[in-house]
Order: sequence, then C-alpha cells, then structure tokens
Amino acid sequence: MASELRKEYGANVLPAFPPKKLFSLTPAEVEQRREQLEKYMQAVRQDPLLGSSETFNSFLRRAQQETQQVPTEEVSLEVLLSNGQKVLVNVLTSDQTEDVLEAVAAKLDLPDDLIGYFSLFLVREKEDGAFSFVRKLQEFELPYVSVASLRSQEYKIVLRKSYWDSAYDDDVMENRVGLNLLYAQTVSDIERGWILVTKEQHRQLKSLQEKVSKKEFLRLAQTLRHYGYLRFDACVADFPEKDCPVVVSAGNSELSLQLRLPGQQLREGSFRVTRMRCWRVTSSVPLPSGGTSSPGRGRGEVRLELAFEYLMSKDRLQWVTITSPQAIMMSICLQSMVDELMVKKSGGSIRKMLRRRVGGTLRRSDSQQAVKSPPLLESPDASRESMVKLSSKLSAVSLRGIGAPSTDASASDVHGNFAFEGIGDEDL
Repeated sequence: MASELRKEYGANVLPAFPPKKLFSLTPAEVEQRREQLEKYMQAVRQDPLLGSSETFNSFLRRAQQETQQVPTEEVSLEVLLSNGQKVLVNVLTSDQTEDVLEAVAAKLDLPDDLIGYFSLFLVREKEDGAFSFVRKLQEFELPYVSVASLRSQEYKIVLRKSYWDSAYDDDVMENRVGLNLLYAQTVSDIERGWILVTKEQHRQLKSLQEKVSKKEFLRLAQTLRHYGYLRFDACVADFPEKDCPVVVSAGNSELSLQLRLPGQQLREGSFRVTRMRCWRVTSSVPLPSGGTSSPGRGRGEVRLELAFEYLMSKDRLQWVTITSPQAIMMSICLQSMVDELMVKKSGGSIRKMLRRRVGGTLRRSDSQQAVKSPPLLESPDASRESMVKLSSKLSAVSLRGIGAPSTDASASDVHGNFAFEGIGDEDL
C-alpha cells in the first residue's frame, strides 16, 4: 500500500513508513510495530490529499474485512435516530459509511442534497439509556464490520446532524424530513440536559411542542446555551487546576468545560476554536499502583489526552489538557469545526450531492420510513443549577507540565489550526 501511495503522490509527500525487521518479533515488538503502523495510517488519513486517496481507503476497507473475516454479503443494519427510533436498512457488509448514510437517507426520504448535513456516529448505550459518543464513522469505515467487531449489543450507530453553525438549520428545515430530524434531535438533547434551559424557557418550548409548531420550537431552541452541542462523558482537565472534574461539550466553534470548584457553584469555561493555535491527542499507560482513579482514568488502561495550545491573552499562549477516553472524538470535533469555518470563510457550501457508485446507482428502498414525533418534554430537572461564566483569563491557572518535544508545533502528532486568529486590543 505504501509503495502504491509513493508512486501516486511522490515519496516526499508521505510520512516515513515503519521499517520491517528481518527476525521474528517478540510480543512487545509486535505491539510496538502495530502502534507504529496505526500512527502511520492516522498520519496519512489526516492529510487532505492522501486521506481522500482511493488507494488508501480501499486498503483500509480490505483490511477491515480481512481482519474480522467478514465475507461480502447483504445484511440488515440498524441505525438509530436521536429519539431512539430505529431505521433498518439493507446493505452489504462491504458498504462504507457513505453508502450506509445514503441508504438511511433513502429509507427516510431525505433529499440527496441534504445528506451532507448528517453523519453516522458510533455510540455506546449506557445503563441509563443515554448515549456515549465513541466516534464519528469515517468515510473509509465499514459500519457493519465496525459494529460487529465490537461483539456487544451496547454499541449502536446513530444518525445526527454533522454541522455546527445553526445558520445551516435553515437549509434543513425547508424539507419536512430534515425538519423532523432536527426537531427530534433537539427534543432529545433538551431531555438529556445537553441544552441548558430555564423553567420559563422550558414552559415556552412545551407550549410550542403541544401546538406542533416545530419551526418555532427550533427557533427558540437556537437561542439557548449549548444548542447543537455534542456532550462528552465526565472526565478531568488541568484547567483551572490540576485534576479538575469537568464535563466537556463541543459546538458553536468552541469547547465548553463545565466544572465545580471546591465550595463553589457550577461554572463554565469556554475555549474558542479560533484561539487554539494547535492541538494533539496522546496516549499513555498509568502506573499500576498508587493513587485513586479519577474520572476518565481507567487503572491499567490506555489513557488518552487532548491538549491544545490556547491564546489566553494577547501575548500569552498556554497548554490546556483534557484527559478522557473520548479525546480522539473531541479532536475530530475540533477539526470539523475548523473545516466548517474555513469553508464558510472561502464562500463554499457544506451541501454534498449524492455520489453515484461506478458500478451503478445507489439502491433505493421501495418503502419510505417516516420520522416519528418525539413525546412531550419532561419537566426540567430541578437539581440542575444555573451556571456562571468562568473567564478563560484566570490569573491562577495550574497546568500539568508537558514535555518539550510534545509542545513543538512542528511535531507529527500536532494539528495546526488554519482558523487560528490573534487577539486584538478590543478583545481584552
């Protein structure tokens, strides 16, 4: 695969391929080589040119099927909507994410030019019925194989909107199915506490829901804090102090950290994507003994960290680190927010027309499946406290030390941010 890519794009474009060894490898060396190959594929995948290469993607598709020993055959795949409604589609085990997404859109009668506004996500269903987002399914993934390889009924595929700017809602809301999908997602996000509402706002929303005024419902929801955000499981961060328990949400071109400092009420700190100079995801294995485990830190398990260099003030950059099993998903959210900002800045569009396969057109289902309306909103949780804004310019910020090699923005594991902007005097 690497030789084919070098031939297609030139050796100077590709990262260095992990060298082979002539003799048998020890178990430790096998694991080390696996990690090197995984990093190589991630590096290639993150390059816009190489990542879209059919040579690379076909290699990954073959590798998924061969590794899991899944033959190519037609199967039924269950995809959930945000309100828990199930959509059953007939696909091939070799169908990649876009194929499955288009099959779901066809089943729901969602127009082709709105498909690009939605994505498929792999989630883990927790005991309380809530979803923990594992990752957005990538274009080269085979969704059926990805779910089957996990061998657990708690892993599901969910359809959810894939954009962050609520201005794009207008395009989706003009279509009946698109409107119902946004409405169902918003009701679900409010019920699970992802969107922050006061009692009065909740009363207004419930009144609009009773009148089946879906567009008006969404217009009001768009004004609420954390509308359209993706919330992650509780984890820890070193902001504003070391090992601080936080809940991270991504949306509206920012990462939001909700935290509770000792003896204080719930607070929120916001980090704008445009002020992140770069970020990276790293992994490590915690020491097997000593200390108590913190949220997001499994004992003896690989620990993932998302670290970003943030412009705290006009001339002060500082690293902030979030330790979470969902660090990769957070990084993907950051990248997609940057991509969306850059598309908007260039005057482009996120619309994606249906792409026909070389071997023929997309299979269409004879029967269409309607999107059901969700039940009425429950009363807001009285235990939910209002939050006060926490400035990201706190004077006492204790950050965990990050090694010098890792903080080098030129390192291969660091993502540079093309949407990064400086702070002017008017921002301070």
